[in-house]
Amino acid sequence: MLKIREANKEDLETIANFQLAMARETESLELDKPTVINGVNKILDDPSTGKYIIAEKENTVVASLLTLYEWSDWRNGQVIWIHSVYVLPQYRKGGAFKAMYAHLKSVVEQNGQYKGLRLFVDKTNATARKVYESLGMNGEHYALYEWMK
Repeated sequence: MLKIREANKEDLETIANFQLAMARETESLELDKPTVINGVNKILDDPSTGKYIIAEKENTVVASLLTLYEWSDWRNGQVIWIHSVYVLPQYRKGGAFKAMYAHLKSVVEQNGQYKGLRLFVDKTNATARKVYESLGMNGEHYALYEWMK
């Protein structure tokens, strides 16, 4: 049985390791671990910035995601963005993301300040896109453009 909860300081190292693994897996990129630890710690120190959601199975953290907030003037409320989704390989297709998503959807449905959930996904990640679509999300409206320093 999966347990879904907000992350705390005790999860710092695990979340940082998940981020390092995700960068390696998705972009063949080696991130600087102290920088990642500081970045994760910033979120854990300041919940107004965002929150990490954790999935645990038998007292082992098997997945995490980061939520950040966007103000929507069209909806006069916050949209929760889902970022940095990582599930340990041996737990993929085991419902961890589905459970974390259901938790977040429930938070949005029960709180009038929240208006919805959003995430972005690599266009080539067909597996993730199928998961998101199976949960009722759609990718019909927007294309992501960016400039990064």
